[in-house]
Amino acid sequence: MTPRERFARFAWALLAYNVLVILWGGFVRASGSGDGCGSHWPECGGEIIPVAPSVKTLIEFSHRLMSGLDGLLVLALLVWAFRAFPKPHRVRYAAAATMFLTVVEALIGAWLVKSGLVAGNTSIYRVYAISLHLCNTFLLLGALSLTALWASGTRRFDLRSQGALGWALGFGLVLTMALAATGAITALGDTLFPARDSLSAIQDGLNADSHFLVRLRLLHPLIAASVGLYLVLISGLTVKLRPNATVKRYSLAVTVVFGVQIIVGMLNIFMKAPILIQLVHLLVADLLWVSLVLMSATAMADGVAHIETDHEAEPAQSTATAKVTWKDYLVLTKPRVISLLLFTTLTAMFIAAGGWPGTTLFVAVAVGGYMAAGAANAINMVLERDLDRKMARTASRPTVTLKIPPARALVFAFCLAAGSFVLLTVFANLLSALMAFAGLVFYVIVYTLLLKRVTWQNIVIGGAAGAFPPLVGWSAVTGELSIFAWYLFAIIFLWTPVHFWALALLIKDDYKDAGVPMLPVVHGDRVTVAQIALYAVLTAIISIMPITQPGVSGMYLAVAALLNVMLLARSAQLYRAPERPQAKSLFKYSMVYLALIFLALAIDRSLHLRDAVPRPVVSAAASSSTFTIDKNASESAIISGRSATATPA
Repeated sequence: MTPRERFARFAWALLAYNVLVILWGGFVRASGSGDGCGSHWPECGGEIIPVAPSVKTLIEFSHRLMSGLDGLLVLALLVWAFRAFPKPHRVRYAAAATMFLTVVEALIGAWLVKSGLVAGNTSIYRVYAISLHLCNTFLLLGALSLTALWASGTRRFDLRSQGALGWALGFGLVLTMALAATGAITALGDTLFPARDSLSAIQDGLNADSHFLVRLRLLHPLIAASVGLYLVLISGLTVKLRPNATVKRYSLAVTVVFGVQIIVGMLNIFMKAPILIQLVHLLVADLLWVSLVLMSATAMADGVAHIETDHEAEPAQSTATAKVTWKDYLVLTKPRVISLLLFTTLTAMFIAAGGWPGTTLFVAVAVGGYMAAGAANAINMVLERDLDRKMARTASRPTVTLKIPPARALVFAFCLAAGSFVLLTVFANLLSALMAFAGLVFYVIVYTLLLKRVTWQNIVIGGAAGAFPPLVGWSAVTGELSIFAWYLFAIIFLWTPVHFWALALLIKDDYKDAGVPMLPVVHGDRVTVAQIALYAVLTAIISIMPITQPGVSGMYLAVAALLNVMLLARSAQLYRAPERPQAKSLFKYSMVYLALIFLALAIDRSLHLRDAVPRPVVSAAASSSTFTIDKNASESAIISGRSATATPA
């Protein structure tokens, strides 16, 4: 083993030891032992080594010993780095940063103790201090991770040519650090103000008179879900745009660790945050951060291929030099595909409100919903350039002709996604923004990257991304998701195969040429029309279910019955004669069907609830939480959903 290999092993081991130090620090906070040495530092209770210490003193003093040993080990790492690597090697800089941040970490710890910002202190200054401490801790772990990674042979950053993905990775790092800070603050609230039970935790969190640490308890899961979905999106895009085995390994780690973190977070909520689960939550957060740093560093390393800037497969007659207009960017969003699902988003607002939901909210949801769906479609065009080039109906897309380079299309998509999230959060609520973004992620990751090229069930599973528009509109108005909202979701979910497979019958040759395993290509027309008939029956059944909800009358039932008779009749015609005219007729009618079903519900609810007291709009400005409690229920739960997005194409 070479000296550099030994150094790399030492750096990885030191990284693991730092995680242990952080976990023990978390135990000090969770057990309320932060004042175990009083306000003395570096002494403990005025003594170098405490005599006859209490349990709290032992816990705090042992943490100081572990931290002191860590400082010596980091100093050894720095000296070794300067001896093993020549100037100006990147490992030297990373080791120096690790040493600096370790010193800062010790100074912050000393400040916390001397200022009394430990144990039962509930001041706002402790919140600031914890946030600062957490950010420095993450920077320390990041510097140490880079030291170990670069010592293991990974090349230096190549920041100049990363384009949109580089900015997206950087933003992901910032978001993850911010999420960890809110998590640390929430954990402090769990320690200082333990919940009696789940229902009490939600009620206290919604009470404006509760301590701000208690109210944050409900906000943190939404923030975590939002940031987590962003990390899943970036991980999937990184694997696709930076095809490298090491990048793939770390990207998978980010996704898996995030999934584990969600499970641990739920346990933390339902078990009322016991110390053990809090520590596991902290451990997984550290692993998520380290995985993200390693993924970003390997993806941006010099020599890694950049798919979005690879023009080797550029068409012979590129229009890359043609003048680009706003209409070209509009094409990236697929406006015709979005229009119908956006209509269901807006009508769902009427259904939820029992009438006009308000001009500002209506416009904000319309624009924000379109931006989220448009972002998903633009990313889809970048990821599927190879398929689009093979299909006649998509060969002229601007990402194929390079009229809009893929890298620029990604920047446009990220701007749309960010704008949508901010707009919906500010003018509606965080839950609505979360669902819009979740729909984008579901469409890009589940449908486009995982399913479309693999199985004919792609449209059944991945196409569910297009079933979430009503949830966006409903949650924007009410701040919650009731069973009514999920009925609306189910209608579109079961309707999608009928609609899309009718289209697939018309363009199956395109999919065959591109090698996409759509149902007509894989199993033929007869199986396809049989599946269409099955889903038409299921759609008809579920479309009747809203009649069980308040404000829905026989008028809707009559309209739905008529629409369903026509849907089943056209499906039967296609089953008897699976030809283009019948497929085209069903495809066109399916769009009319969905629009009229939602319109009928909106009109029916508006007529029957117009004299009722309107439900208040839950906005970010009006409430720190996007949840309401059903007073007749014994338990309430956090409910999340996904957004309006385009029907997969």
